[in-house]
Amino acid sequence: MGKKCIWVDEAWDKSLRKTLRNTARIGARFPHASKGGVYELASPEWWTAGFWPGMLWQLYGASGREELKALAEECELAMDAVLDGFVRLDHDLGFMWTLTSVANYKLTGNETSRIRAMKAANYLAGRFNLKGRYIRAWNPWHEGERNEGVAIIDCCMNMPLLFWASRTSGDPRYAQIAEEHMNTVLQHFIRPDGSVYHIIQFNPETGEMLEPLGGQGYGPESAWSRGSAWAIYGLTLAYHHTGKAEYLTAAQRTATFFLSRLPEDQVPAWDFRAPQELRSLRDSSAGACAASGLLLLAQMTGGEDGDFYRTRGEQMLKSLYERYGAWDDPEEEGLLLHGTSNYPQGTNIDVPLIYGDFYFVEGLARLKGYGPFYWE
Repeated sequence: MGKKCIWVDEAWDKSLRKTLRNTARIGARFPHASKGGVYELASPEWWTAGFWPGMLWQLYGASGREELKALAEECELAMDAVLDGFVRLDHDLGFMWTLTSVANYKLTGNETSRIRAMKAANYLAGRFNLKGRYIRAWNPWHEGERNEGVAIIDCCMNMPLLFWASRTSGDPRYAQIAEEHMNTVLQHFIRPDGSVYHIIQFNPETGEMLEPLGGQGYGPESAWSRGSAWAIYGLTLAYHHTGKAEYLTAAQRTATFFLSRLPEDQVPAWDFRAPQELRSLRDSSAGACAASGLLLLAQMTGGEDGDFYRTRGEQMLKSLYERYGAWDDPEEEGLLLHGTSNYPQGTNIDVPLIYGDFYFVEGLARLKGYGPFYWE
């Protein structure tokens, strides 16, 4: 890590201590967003179910605190009903089982966890649309809903489950599907300036790209910052797993866009193209995710580029620690304040988000050299 950064050690220790305190109430359940200082608990089928156990695993790997491991394993067990029930599964299988079962298998060699992760990978691969070369995002959760042709930028972060499955099983099909999906991201999701679309609608029969749709950003042509963060990190991971230069080039382009639009405190607005009066609303989760992705991008590039990405990622994490942390507030369970989940729907705005907490801890782990990292 070079010269010792006192703030990194402080941030790690405070994250560990606060998480240990939170385990007393949260236990082996599934926090999502903090309301009034208390994390709301979601059901184990919700897309964020992996982030709390993933954070427990990350902290356990470095601290050896057995109570963290035990709770992470309980969470994983509680998710079996979702995995085996099938009907609630969508593309977020990657988020959910990479941070639980792949994490467990990497750290402990647990064979049951390997099987769970392989089941999840098979279900995820089964969502691949051959004509459009994309992983379908969602199921029809409401009567009459048709979304067979929908893919979203978030799914970049689900692809590591497929790369892991090929590496673990020796079967190349999973990685082939992941590459095809990422090639579609290159072709349709990334604009020339490095900003990204959140949602693309395809014709599910022919595979034709039809139109971008408004998602969690301000509008179809805006620049939702967490979408940019998913792209930076997901493309960098695709390069890590394949060595294909086009993924690295795209990751750098999306990083350039993101970094060039950060405000003075280095933490992004929730949408870089929202009307000016809405840009004071930040998304600390986008900052934390992008920072961890930039630290991996620094490893992948090396040299002057690597130094640049590492410095910028570290600056973002430091700002999150110093300006957005709730370290000294015993009435707040979240680690990071000022996350924005879904502004258009009016849900979880300007609150701590569990995925922001996870990526912040993961970013610190990268700075401290504490692996393994489950996406890799």
